[in-house]
Amino acid sequence: MNKKSPVGKQSAPQQSLSGAPGAGGASPRATRAATRESGAAPAPLAPDLTEKQRKHLRGLAHALKPVILLGGSGLTEGVTKETARALHDHELIKVKAPGGDREARDALFSDLAQRTGSALVHRIGNVAVLYRPRPEMTRILIPDG
Repeated sequence: MNKKSPVGKQSAPQQSLSGAPGAGGASPRATRAATRESGAAPAPLAPDLTEKQRKHLRGLAHALKPVILLGGSGLTEGVTKETARALHDHELIKVKAPGGDREARDALFSDLAQRTGSALVHRIGNVAVLYRPRPEMTRILIPDG
């Protein structure tokens, strides 16, 4: 009798979980898939940062490693989408570009920031720091301006 009892208890939660997605709403995975299928939304406006806020974000970004590494192809649509995804996940990221002409790198970083709707916090050498707060739940609290 004891053997049947645990099996019956295990099967009941499985049945209730199988009916949950229809009643409980869309899963996060389904929401992300629907967002991707709906097409490219216009890039949100970059946040205006004061110098005090930039300084705070530079301090937070100091220990970060570059999440996005730009290659020889430069700024492609795939790189833009991946950067937007990384900004959504982390809010504050580092981007590393290949060496070369300084003005071209600056233009590349500013174009990437504009396409993703993020703020270019600062740039040192081949590495730039981008910041974009999450609209639904901000993880990084920055000081008031």
